[in-house]
Amino acid sequence: MNKKLISSLMATALVLPMLVGCGNTASTTNSTNESKVEATTPVEETAKVEEVATEEGKVFNIYCWNEEFKSRMASHYPTYEEVDATTGKIGDVTVNWIITPNDNNAYQNALDEALLLQADASTDKKIDLFLIESDYALKYVDTEYTLDVINDLGISEDQLSEQYQYTKDIVTDSNGNLKGVSWQGCPGAMIYRRDVAKQVYGTDEPAAIQEKFSDWDKFLAEGEVLKGAGYQLTSSVNDTYRVFSNNVSSKWVVDGKINIDENIMKWVEMSKTMKDAGYTQTHDMWADDWSKGFTTAGNVFCYFGPAWFIDFTLGGHDLDGQWAMTTGPQSFYWGGTWICGATGTDNPSLVKDIIETLTCDKDTMVNIVKADNDFVNNKSAMEEMAADTTYTNAVLGGQNPLKMFCEGAEQIDLSNLSPYDLGCTEEFQNAMKNYYLGTATLDEALDLFYKNVEIKYPDIHR
Repeated sequence: MNKKLISSLMATALVLPMLVGCGNTASTTNSTNESKVEATTPVEETAKVEEVATEEGKVFNIYCWNEEFKSRMASHYPTYEEVDATTGKIGDVTVNWIITPNDNNAYQNALDEALLLQADASTDKKIDLFLIESDYALKYVDTEYTLDVINDLGISEDQLSEQYQYTKDIVTDSNGNLKGVSWQGCPGAMIYRRDVAKQVYGTDEPAAIQEKFSDWDKFLAEGEVLKGAGYQLTSSVNDTYRVFSNNVSSKWVVDGKINIDENIMKWVEMSKTMKDAGYTQTHDMWADDWSKGFTTAGNVFCYFGPAWFIDFTLGGHDLDGQWAMTTGPQSFYWGGTWICGATGTDNPSLVKDIIETLTCDKDTMVNIVKADNDFVNNKSAMEEMAADTTYTNAVLGGQNPLKMFCEGAEQIDLSNLSPYDLGCTEEFQNAMKNYYLGTATLDEALDLFYKNVEIKYPDIHR
């Protein structure tokens, strides 16, 4: 592997925050309010990335932001043994979980600082494996800090052939090298309350509900119907955001200039109409007011989310069994977690085996679906489970949503992804809230957005 000196990490690839201490819900894998990227500092020209060590180490360090991957390892990696909340064992190797919540960009700050020190770190401090999310994946992909899955770790293209193409596209660098792998796919859908559907529409059948919500004009029209029955269409304007942002025709940043896609402005227009009409509110996602709709105490008809959202977010409340899923106005995806091998690891064989077991082995994939209701990154496994009449989701009242998710996964297009998506999304939603509440005009809200993004990313401008 031919390693090069790293003089600085390109702003469009790795926006490393200044080395200040550690600053979505913090505990979820996906949050539109999960992190802020501060002013960047370049890596010194003398910094070098080490070659992968030839001898295997006895300490395996995993950087992540919550317990999800840890639970997958504990349940589905056969030789993993849990020692305590932050430690495990794989044979005679000690596994350390360095878990830093996403709040205020704390996870990325901690990871970035550790990556900068990787070349000089002692063997027991080196990062072996770390996780990234879709909203900032490109920040790490086009750098020397991530190992090439095929050429460095030796995982074959044939082993990866059953994975959904979009999950590979998102972590493929500019030279065509695959730099990470995910065990999950995250196609999304509209998730609605069965009891409300029966009361308002006389049926809770997904096909019947889909007819009423098959495009945005119909969706908006049903807001008035639901309002008349005492319900909100969505909990927040932000619930529909990712459906629009995943169907844009251009990137957030084009040639260094901030670009607001036409589809994003359509979301603004619809959201303003919904808020003014009383069909929704402006709650921040993951806030208590937003999640009140997960319970009978709330009055929210629908949310939008992928498979992880159903059990991980909606599940565990008193409406379990009272939700159902249909496609909704448009296909979209939300989130995802990718496993990256860290350049400089002294445990490349173990990194490889973890990736192979948790992302390439069909039996493991099927077991994850059955045990965790995850939508896994294996086409044949998902097709098998989609056709399995014994598989049902309790949160969805016994529905098997996997066929719908399979169809959605094939339509995901990541061609307009950029390294700035997380920060632009966060600042845009924050700025537009003022417009929806009537405390700022549209132009004033847009100006606030531009100013905040320019502060967050000094290398781009309006």
